[in-house]
Amino acid sequence: MNDIQKMLRAIINGQSAFRQEVLSRINNLDLKIDKLGERLEGKIDSIEAKLTKRLDIIGKQLAYLEDDAPTREEFNNLEKRVGKIESKTTQV
Repeated sequence: MNDIQKMLRAIINGQSAFRQEVLSRINNLDLKIDKLGERLEGKIDSIEAKLTKRLDIIGKQLAYLEDDAPTREEFNNLEKRVGKIESKTTQV
């Protein structure tokens, strides 16, 4: 081998080594990103479950409040009853 071929071989070997190192680092970054994605996915799922549970509780509470609220007719009857009681107490 002459000197030119030795220099070309050295350059090619250097580029090949550089390429291998870059590929290994990229693969490491891919693994880290995948692990991070899995962790975030797990956290998002747990937060979603907690929010869903809380919204269900709030929905039930609203439904119970709605059931307990008097209708317009009941409210009007209460107003009449309170009026009668007020008139009786003022007469005494």
